[in-house]
Amino acid sequence: MQPPARSNRAYRVVAHILRPPLRAMTRRQWSGAENLPTDRGFIAASNHMTNIDPLTFAHFLWDNGHAPKILAKASLFKVPVVRGVLHATGQIPVHRNTSAAGESLDAAVAAVGAGECVAVFPEGTLTREPDLWPMTGKTGIARLALATRAPVIPIAQWGPQNLLGRYKKLLKPFPRKLVTIVAGPPVNLDDLYDRPQDTATLREATDRVMDAITALLEEIRGESAPAVRYDMRKAKAAGEKPVGGDPATRPEL
Repeated sequence: MQPPARSNRAYRVVAHILRPPLRAMTRRQWSGAENLPTDRGFIAASNHMTNIDPLTFAHFLWDNGHAPKILAKASLFKVPVVRGVLHATGQIPVHRNTSAAGESLDAAVAAVGAGECVAVFPEGTLTREPDLWPMTGKTGIARLALATRAPVIPIAQWGPQNLLGRYKKLLKPFPRKLVTIVAGPPVNLDDLYDRPQDTATLREATDRVMDAITALLEEIRGESAPAVRYDMRKAKAAGEKPVGGDPATRPEL
C-alpha cells in the first residue's frame, strides 16, 4: 500500500517496522473509514484501555491514509529510543499540570490547521472503569475542537486488551486477536462554537465526544454501557481503590 501523503521518511520507516508484527498478531475488523476527512485537518478521538491501543489506533489511521500526530504523555519523550521515534514522527507531548501545558494545545491546534490528523485519547489515561467502558473525558479535547472547529471523529476500539491486558507487560500474540475498530461520523459541536468557553461549554463538548465513542463501543460489544459514566476523580474522592492500583506509579499514554 502507498504510505499516507503527509508521512515523512521517519514515519514510513517506523510503520514499515511495526505494521508486519501488528498484522501478524491481529485479525482486523475495521469500518467507518469513509468518515475520516481527506480534505482538511481533523481530530480522531478514541477510547483508551491498554498501552497497546495507541499502536492499533495508529495502525487503523495509517492504513486508511492518515499519519496521525498523537497526543502522548510528556514522560514518554524522556525514554531513550522512544523519544527519538516520537520526535522524528512529529508526535505531540502533553505537559500535564505544568506551566508548559498550553504548549500541547498550541501544537495540536497548529497541526490541525496544517491539515494533519491529530489523534487524542480524551480520557487522558487508561480507563479505570472495571469493565473497560470509557470513563469521563478531560476537557482538552473540547478546547482543541472549539479552537480549531475541525471535525471530531469518534473512534471505538475493542480487542487490543486481549493482546496486552490493562497494566500488563507481556503480549499475548497467539492466537491472533480480533481487533475491531469503528470510526463514526463527526460529533456535532456547531452550536457550541460561539458560546463562551466556560466550564459548562467545555464539559458539554467533552461529554458529546465521549457519548459518541461509547455508543460505537456499545455496538461493537453488543451490550449497554453503565448509565452513569465512571468518573475517576469522584471515585477517588469517595475512597475507591483505583483499578490496577495507584495510577501515579504507572507510565501511561
